[in-house]
Amino acid sequence: MSSFVVQEAARNRLDSIFRYTLETWGKEQASAYIHGLFECFENIQSGKVYSRPIPAEFGVSGYYFRYGKHFVYWKRLQSGKIGIATVLHERMHRIEKLKDEFQ
Repeated sequence: MSSFVVQEAARNRLDSIFRYTLETWGKEQASAYIHGLFECFENIQSGKVYSRPIPAEFGVSGYYFRYGKHFVYWKRLQSGKIGIATVLHERMHRIEKLKDEFQ
């Protein structure tokens, strides 16, 4: 059983990341990047992925870490699982996007 839940905004972002990477660098790279992200998701619970608290000015409670060109935002759910809230590219205006997508 998985220790994390990928929430809707994150699922949509992951689909977009896969499609963009597929079109730009091919299937092998797209698959490797997404698999790497999912490995990180699995390793959050054990502390193998170093995460920082989301800064207060973002207006949401949770944590984030960087993977490649993306920032992964997550929170601990009431069930004890990790909720992957969203995955944003480094060039995105993170405060507004995060507020819109963090559930």
